[in-house]
Amino acid sequence: MKHFLLTVILVVLGAGSLFAADVRLTNDVSGGYSSVYTLATGTPYTDAVIMECSKSRGRQNEPAVAVDPRDIHVLVGSSNDYCGVYAGSPDGGPFAPTGPIWLGYYRSETGGASFQSSLVPGYPGDTSPYAALAQVRTAGAGDPVIAWDGHGRAFFGAEASDDPAGSKKTFGDVWVATFDNPGGATGNTLNDGKRFVRSVVVAKGSSAPNLLGKFHDKTSIEADRTGGACDGNVYFAWARFNGNNGAVGIFFSRSTDHGATWTSPAKLTASIHDLQDPDIAVTGNGNVYVTYHQFPSVGGQATDSIQYVKSTDCGKTFAPPQTVTTLVSHEAEDRTDAGGPARDCGDGPDHCQSGYTFFRGGTSPRSTADQFDASTEWVHIVYDAAKPGPEVDTGTTFGWIGSGRGAQSGAYYIRLNGATGAVTTPALIDAQANGHQRFPDISADGGVLHVLWWDSRLDPSYSKMRPIGNDAAGNTVPSLDAWGAMSNDQGATWINRTRLSSATSNPNYEQFDNRQVPFAGDYLWITSLGNFSFGAWTDWRDTVAGPDPREGDADDNDSADVTQCRTKDPSTGVWSGDQCPHLGGLDQNIYGSTTP
Repeated sequence: MKHFLLTVILVVLGAGSLFAADVRLTNDVSGGYSSVYTLATGTPYTDAVIMECSKSRGRQNEPAVAVDPRDIHVLVGSSNDYCGVYAGSPDGGPFAPTGPIWLGYYRSETGGASFQSSLVPGYPGDTSPYAALAQVRTAGAGDPVIAWDGHGRAFFGAEASDDPAGSKKTFGDVWVATFDNPGGATGNTLNDGKRFVRSVVVAKGSSAPNLLGKFHDKTSIEADRTGGACDGNVYFAWARFNGNNGAVGIFFSRSTDHGATWTSPAKLTASIHDLQDPDIAVTGNGNVYVTYHQFPSVGGQATDSIQYVKSTDCGKTFAPPQTVTTLVSHEAEDRTDAGGPARDCGDGPDHCQSGYTFFRGGTSPRSTADQFDASTEWVHIVYDAAKPGPEVDTGTTFGWIGSGRGAQSGAYYIRLNGATGAVTTPALIDAQANGHQRFPDISADGGVLHVLWWDSRLDPSYSKMRPIGNDAAGNTVPSLDAWGAMSNDQGATWINRTRLSSATSNPNYEQFDNRQVPFAGDYLWITSLGNFSFGAWTDWRDTVAGPDPREGDADDNDSADVTQCRTKDPSTGVWSGDQCPHLGGLDQNIYGSTTP
């Protein structure tokens, strides 16, 4: 039945019958946010956070988006949404960043042509009837991931931090929110994933200050849509960090009752450390794969590689880890003025010896499988890594493959045959001559592969020796676009390579750490069903540049400062916080488009 339904959907709607380009998922201006409770019930409700989100022109990054497998008109998205940060501040100020950072809930019933923006219920300040259904213990949340089952339910996974009581504890929990169709599995599919059902904690951290305890992060989620013995199961994976010791394991939990309860977390990587970025793929026969990035360990006990574990019993148990491929990571790194390591650089305490301004970014594998294909057990994997070839001396403390060493990055595809363990040779998806490629993602349901990545080929200052969007003098320029491609032959060839964003934007605007350093997030997202595909990315085209009064005319002319308003106390020399946060200096958004 599921294969027949998929065929009917794609024939009736037709390939390319839905088209959306450069659509904003985050409409945080002119009343653009509404409560999920109002969206689902029609009953008016608002609060200080929703009202702030409707005018904030705030920051959003790390997008997730997923198309309903029952109806490609319906998409739900999310991001780290900072729109409520200034909730509670009076209209004329003074402005204080005391509101929540939370998960966005962005909904389209038009195939991605437009989105209604909201927040997942349970944020601090939510007093709607849905708030009591959110059993989470946090003042902030992020790292959203999304999956649909085949019965109209959408699941949002997240990590949680910050103590609602205001202490310095960072809880480090991970949790999952469930949305369903208020009409049930037979209800109008346009209502799929609309009603909030619950949020529950899957695993708790140890509540230590400053992320120094047991902290769960780097989440991944998937649901079984195969119609087989595991149909409806929801799988959740994450990396556990222990203070300054790094990620010490990939953990996994599953739910067999639509997210109401979860199994005790199981460690999938018993003897391996220094790893993160898990991703879950379910093949058409219901087998579960978790891929992850294994970093080189001190002393050389482990190589830089992508590894995986496999379950053949609906996620109950997993076989030992296996290696998919080795690689050379492409990770931005530098040294602060004080001499410490830095993976992003800006101004003030975030200034680095190279003088460059750049966002953090590194190799991050993503994987998927076609749940509608029961004839193969293929897992499709993409990742960004350094291209082979001669290293270059950067001439500074900045480097891509070690301090002072430069290289170009590319987006690679590799296919794992889970039944035999065989893998294809890693191949570039788009072997462009100039530019770096970052954060590729892949989707496969319905027989067609679709990929999305960030690309800096239009960066006029591109060099292997420098960060994205930096010229030799340390000035930043617009440099990033979203690109996409597709494959009709299971990854053997890639066609329709297309620039998706109509505006090249500057990812190095200093919008974080008190307007002193850029942050772009750690991933992009693509979702698909057959020929229909939609991707989402972080974008800065709406950011308003402006001087930072703390720096003075001669301090830093890097073109990365954003509009802000501050005053200096003449008696103490201390600067105020930004008193015009709504003027566009923080206007980082999530954009999306149908893709090849």
